[in-house]
Amino acid sequence: SVCFSGVCGDEFSILRSPQSVVFRDGSWPIPGERIPDVAALTMGFSVEEDLPWPGLAVGDLFHRPRATVLVTVKGVDKLALPVKGFSYPIENAVPFSLDSVANAIHSLFSEETPVVLQLAPSEERVYMVGKANSVFEDLSVTLRQLRNRLFQDNSILSSLPLNSLSRNNEVDLLFLSELQVLHDIVSLLSRHKHLAKDHSPDLYALELSGLEEVGKRYGEDSQQFKDASQILVDSLQKFADEMFNLYGGNAVVEVVAVKEFNSPLIRKTRSILQSSQTEKENPYNLAYPYNYNYSVIFNIVLWMMIGLALAVIVISYNLWNMDPGYDSIIYRMTNQKIRMD
Repeated sequence: SVCFSGVCGDEFSILRSPQSVVFRDGSWPIPGERIPDVAALTMGFSVEEDLPWPGLAVGDLFHRPRATVLVTVKGVDKLALPVKGFSYPIENAVPFSLDSVANAIHSLFSEETPVVLQLAPSEERVYMVGKANSVFEDLSVTLRQLRNRLFQDNSILSSLPLNSLSRNNEVDLLFLSELQVLHDIVSLLSRHKHLAKDHSPDLYALELSGLEEVGKRYGEDSQQFKDASQILVDSLQKFADEMFNLYGGNAVVEVVAVKEFNSPLIRKTRSILQSSQTEKENPYNLAYPYNYNYSVIFNIVLWMMIGLALAVIVISYNLWNMDPGYDSIIYRMTNQKIRMD
């Protein structure tokens, strides 16, 4: 059990989900690199490889959620989230991105321009496509904008209990600015409620690392880190409830708590000068691997050919045994015409 807890110390939690998406209660570990596939399957999209994970069951195929919200919290392996949701340990926590899910949304709903927002406030990394450009154009994304937003009249500093956190510390302000981003997303989306009622699915991917900086600054046993963790849990639960209500109870809100990623995120690239002869040849003369759509295409072609063959046999049999004077309306009409003449 000690080895298992060391490998699967991080956590993947489901805060809110509609009835059409069914999660099973259990402690099945989810591979870190397959978290985007879970998000894709909950939205009704296909994945390249099957996901043999019993935590996600087959839900209602004709009613898919209109939004998926995934919040990644760095610097802590577990959050004291409410017990009404589902939590699963993460096996091999590696960096991941929802680019594949965003590409699937673009390809299937390109004409409806859905909302796609990917944001990492501490790294000043933002990606907005579709209607998100008009909805979240006033959203603070840079560190300077976030700092100025905190000291405005309608910021969260006026209503949030800071406890041991300070307004004069840069690390504390970074943590609080990420919570301000959560609040602003809900506030801006509430002004455009019609976007949450269209038929195109929306995607929100947020990465929060302010708690990690608080732990590095004060230590994980400090009162500041404990207060920040509790404030973050309350803010995430409020954010999940508000997003769930804005989409009429048809949204999935997920949280990934990762202490530290095992390896940095490296995008695979290929040089145009790379020679094609460097690929390894097949020394055993093995057949090429089949595509994952092979079984689907094979069944479609097989049963279509069987159906056509049966149709030809039945039609040929009926034509062979047809009585022209009784079965054919052409002969009957001709005979009546001859008799009348």
